Amino acid sequence: MAGIYIHIPFCKTRCIYCDFYSTTRSELKSRYIRALCKELQMRKEYLRGEAVETIYFGGGTPSQLAEEDFREVFEAIRQHYGMEHCREITLEANPDDLTEAYTAMLQRLPFNRISMGIQTFDDAMLKQLNRRHNAAQAADAVEHCRRAGFGNISIDLIYGLPGETDERWKHDLQQAVSLDVEHISAYHLTYEEGTRIYELLQAHRIREVDEESSLRFFSTLADTLGNAGYEHYEISNFCRPGMYSRHNTSYWKGIPYLGCGASAHSFNTDTREWNIASLEEYIAAVESGGRRFEKEYLDRTTRYNECVMTSIRTQWGVPLHDVERKFGKELWQYCMDMARPHLHNGQLEIRDNHLCLTRKGIFVSDGIMSDLMFVEE
Repeated sequence: MAGIYIHIPFCKTRCIYCDFYSTTRSELKSRYIRALCKELQMRKEYLRGEAVETIYFGGGTPSQLAEEDFREVFEAIRQHYGMEHCREITLEANPDDLTEAYTAMLQRLPFNRISMGIQTFDDAMLKQLNRRHNAAQAADAVEHCRRAGFGNISIDLIYGLPGETDERWKHDLQQAVSLDVEHISAYHLTYEEGTRIYELLQAHRIREVDEESSLRFFSTLADTLGNAGYEHYEISNFCRPGMYSRHNTSYWKGIPYLGCGASAHSFNTDTREWNIASLEEYIAAVESGGRRFEKEYLDRTTRYNECVMTSIRTQWGVPLHDVERKFGKELWQYCMDMARPHLHNGQLEIRDNHLCLTRKGIFVSDGIMSDLMFVEE
């Protein structure tokens, strides 16, 4: 099985924290969609005939597309890859785009999962982040999706925002739970160089939350969603039983995926590729019959390190039998040796021959990942 990721870089406005490739040049949308479809055709051999199980439209703001744009892309996927094995087809969307009319239109398309970036239910903070919606529109968007018949809705939250308090974060979580969605992703704010929020931090106009508060916010997150019946299946992701994101899980489990569009990444177990992060250069290259991209060949050590780094984040953990089979006895032994202190102090445990983080281990997961990864002398 394999996945396809479609990057739609268009945004009406830029959020001050976002470092994903995006552009406000919507006048190039039609040319971009044609280029996307051409890239899908050009790269149909990349997945080596693997059946496509998931499709994910990410961005940017994919909900800036119209029905005819989606139909054009779906037709290209159907023609060159087939969609008969697809189990999950996700659209990332902004809440204010998800009107009754727009969600009714989406229901006429193959989408069966909606992922919306709510981030917070605090209107003042949404305005500071340069989000286009307010809390009421977020709740309305979920309702519109329900009325249109969508039974798989995910929302994104951000915590550790400037001025974050325990009370505001608890309120955000209570609001999220009250929406009764199938999936919630919650990420700690990171200050990425090149973003507006990073500039504000450097100018001392805002302050980062301290580490103690960050740990407390995460603990509140895990407890609140756990008590509400959500499974904590990945460090930042929670779902109703069985409703995990199949597409994102494919990243963590090392399943091949094709990424099309400006800045999109691809992985087929042997190589990793990423397209140029420029709308104009991406379109020009594809229109001329080529691609602007970089490529990395993955050696055994790199593949081992990626396996550890991604799988340890999930409730399923590192598959130790796969480590030995794919990477050899030496790296399996290295993994076990480096895991031993964390097993001893209760930060890791072995379940069904999988190396898994405990609740205690999640709080120091970055250090555990670093220890398990192999660095050649």
